Amino acid sequence: MSQLTPADLLPYDPFDGMRFGPETCFLSGQPVGPDDTVPVFADWLQARYQLAERPMQLLDQRTVQFRDLRLPASAAVRQRIAELERRVEAAAAQGPAALRALGDDALYLWMGKMFYGIFITELLNEFEPLIKPKYPLAENAALVRRFQAFFQLLQGLRVPTEYADFVPGSVFVLETDSTEDVTPFEYDDDLNTLVFSIKLDKTVLVACLVDIGLIGQAMGKVYADARRPLHPVQVAEFKARVYYAAHLLHVVPDIYPRHPRPGDTTIVFDALIDDVTGAIFNPWENSAYTQTLAEMWQRWHITLADVVAKPAEPLSLLYDEAGEPKHLPHWPSVEKEA
Repeated sequence: MSQLTPADLLPYDPFDGMRFGPETCFLSGQPVGPDDTVPVFADWLQARYQLAERPMQLLDQRTVQFRDLRLPASAAVRQRIAELERRVEAAAAQGPAALRALGDDALYLWMGKMFYGIFITELLNEFEPLIKPKYPLAENAALVRRFQAFFQLLQGLRVPTEYADFVPGSVFVLETDSTEDVTPFEYDDDLNTLVFSIKLDKTVLVACLVDIGLIGQAMGKVYADARRPLHPVQVAEFKARVYYAAHLLHVVPDIYPRHPRPGDTTIVFDALIDDVTGAIFNPWENSAYTQTLAEMWQRWHITLADVVAKPAEPLSLLYDEAGEPKHLPHWPSVEKEA
């Protein structure tokens, strides 16, 4: 990349005038042509997992194919994204340890680009919906504020970025036990809480994209205990905990770029929370958490009744009754089958 000017280090703000159309680069605002695009799901992902013609159903009930999800991007942005994709592709071929070695910042940006592409597709569809969504994204003021904060942090895809005393989001890299893991690729997200998860063979990546690391701190012990091959049903429980924690997160950080000076080579961001005296998370409610957990466990035919058999202690497959990490080579387990 050529030498950066102070103007290059000013974050682009597409919310000023809602400039989200195909004529401008999604990260810089520069004019682009119809062929100046990048895929939301990289070409290597589409080739490795046969995604190109896979359908994706949107909130307004219309269906698009993975290959049709694209973002307008300038030549400079396309180059930086291509470099990131090459690094992730090489690491993904080696497995969870190599992906962890890339660092959370790189994984955050890689997953953030996909989340942005899905979110903005949903948002633009709301202007001319096939069927109006029950809860339109654009009418959720708190969500728009979260998305604005996230978009500033996504500028790291365009120019080098540093974060002063915070991390942009919580990133988790899990490993599945391949003996009972038959799904090579899947992704899911929660647009309202800005959580994104993607599975690449035996690696599962989960990211909370605008929590400045708060969920990662809260999940520290569980994540440490989960740094081992897990049965897919255990991965689902871990994800349920992350998704529910994101739902409980009460704060939306304010992200501020420092004013660039001649000679600077990075955007430096500060993050602040308005009300530091208030609660970071809303109170945990087992009734709500168990609903989330039961939804994650549907494919294994674990019902809500199974989850709440002991109302004060929701079923856990990550931990045994003594609170120790549970080794689960098979599900249903031999004990359950007996």
